[in-house]
Amino acid sequence: MKTTDIVLASSSAYRRELLSRLQLPFSVDVPDIDESPQAGETPAATALRLAREKAAAVAARHPGALVIGSDQVATLDDEQIGKPGNHANALAQLQKMRGREVIFHTALCLWDGRNSTHQLEDVQTVVTFRDLPDAELDAYLRIEQPYDCAGSAKNEALGIAILERIDSSDPTALTGLPLIALTGMLRAAGVTFFSK
Repeated sequence: MKTTDIVLASSSAYRRELLSRLQLPFSVDVPDIDESPQAGETPAATALRLAREKAAAVAARHPGALVIGSDQVATLDDEQIGKPGNHANALAQLQKMRGREVIFHTALCLWDGRNSTHQLEDVQTVVTFRDLPDAELDAYLRIEQPYDCAGSAKNEALGIAILERIDSSDPTALTGLPLIALTGMLRAAGVTFFSK
């Protein structure tokens, strides 16, 4: 399989950076789908559905390609925590999560356009947030402005200082693209690594 047939279905700079670590040529195409959760949908189901829909939408424009879709939903007490969008929402999220465990569902879909099949997986990460005062949370947000991140913290940057613990089978899942799961999916689809 030619590695030029890999397409990342995402507008996320974080996912582009993660995928580039695999040193495989790829292109990027942004899916245009409604990312709202459906009524009665569990957080894991939302993440899995959106990852699949993103991949399928982009696959329709790239016949024969391998298309990677991913989505992340954070949950606290079974309530979905999305991207805050602004400072006030981010502060409210961090206040609610401090001293608590939050589960991040990072769903991954690899759509194989050669046969219209797909692989799908939910990689869960349990994150324990430090119990920090409002002033520290506010200061963190003003420095990093993680308003485009589910859970209002960038673990790959200064946000690591507001976290107490991260438990996951895949250290890249929390940043938004589980590379251990992805490399397994790509291998199953015939992509080779380390070839000359």
